[in-house]
Amino acid sequence: MSHESSSAPRSTAHSRAAYVKASRVMPGGVSSPVRAFKGVGGTPLFIKEARGCTITDIDGNEYIDYVGSYGPLIVGHANDIVVAAITKALGKGATFGASTEAEIRLAEIITGAIPSVEMVRFVNSGTEAAMSAIRLARAATGRDLIIKCNGCYHGHSDGLLVNAGSGALTLGTPSSPGVPRSIAAGTVSVQYNNLDDARAAFEKYPGQIACFCVEPIAGNMGLVVPSSGYLPGLRALCDAHGALLLFDEVMTGFRVAWGGAQVLYDIRPDITCLGKIIGGGMPVGAYGGSRKLMEMISPAGPVYQAGTLSGNPVAMAAGIATLELLWEGDCYEKLESLSARLADGLTAAAERASVPLAVNRVGAMVCPFFTKEAGGTVTNFADATACDTARYAKFFHAMLDNGIFLPPSQFEAWFVSTAHDEEAIDATIAAVEKSLQHVTA
Repeated sequence: MSHESSSAPRSTAHSRAAYVKASRVMPGGVSSPVRAFKGVGGTPLFIKEARGCTITDIDGNEYIDYVGSYGPLIVGHANDIVVAAITKALGKGATFGASTEAEIRLAEIITGAIPSVEMVRFVNSGTEAAMSAIRLARAATGRDLIIKCNGCYHGHSDGLLVNAGSGALTLGTPSSPGVPRSIAAGTVSVQYNNLDDARAAFEKYPGQIACFCVEPIAGNMGLVVPSSGYLPGLRALCDAHGALLLFDEVMTGFRVAWGGAQVLYDIRPDITCLGKIIGGGMPVGAYGGSRKLMEMISPAGPVYQAGTLSGNPVAMAAGIATLELLWEGDCYEKLESLSARLADGLTAAAERASVPLAVNRVGAMVCPFFTKEAGGTVTNFADATACDTARYAKFFHAMLDNGIFLPPSQFEAWFVSTAHDEEAIDATIAAVEKSLQHVTA
């Protein structure tokens, strides 16, 4: 498609009709909450097809896409090589409930890329990976409590859907109805990027912390970059207190670097959770660590975890094809160049429009925050939630009208793929210039 934005009004009649029908048979009309556009208002899009860096809704509107299914489509939509691998695997059978050699191949790629991971167990989602990894950490340490950071998301299992307690560093309280207080109380919440907070939590619960669970680069409060010394500090704290360090790299694994954030920052966690890219767009999750630790998992050891669809051959094929594409050529150099071009363009456009904007970026993850004041920064959950979400909502809809599909929430990262090119990035920046006029109006 041409990457020039259209001046013709967008028709949304078919998406609106589909949303009405969907709302009769699915809660909120969607299968996952953020799709409902609650964070930005309006009617969600219903997608018909996608190719490369563009996505098309059922009204025929085409957009340059920065959602990318929230990260896995790092080589773009419907990549010919990935589609061929999926088609070949599917032609041999969708699922067997038995092992395949494809599992071995993908596991070998992962263990070869991530020094901290000697063995890996495949699951079906990031949520499964995180809850299984935490069970393993508790078994390995004989301890019950875990620490997580406010604003970091590790799936929707009960013990991770928590808010901070009523006082500093108290045990968690449920953030969703249906989560028992007794389960939420197994989680201690602290501030991301705050080593003093982490240290105080370990000191308040000596000998009780099984693991510190963290996104090394936070991607679920928008994109928040770890401050200098934060990740090494967490490693040192876990070592000093006999706890395990768990990196949730479901989003960052193989996106910010070959091997993920831990390779980028040269930090070795004890357990790593993966997803998104290792499934190439298909539902996949995984967790891994040292051989000694992972051999505690059933059937090698006593820690139970199972899944009929784990290691699904179609998903394995998609993941292998995607990772092999990333390994070849200059993919990461291209992603870095394009993403830097986008981030710099966002910053320059906001400066020209006199709109306060903090742009965070690591590799092919970008997030502009509409801060309340010029020069504002976003380094934790409190900073992120203080941003102007109403201004982001105006910007989101203006960008849709200018042919750009963004995450429908201020608190999600944008994802660049190898299918984007300089023309797409420049068209996006031109759309930003136009859209910021609506933000300031």
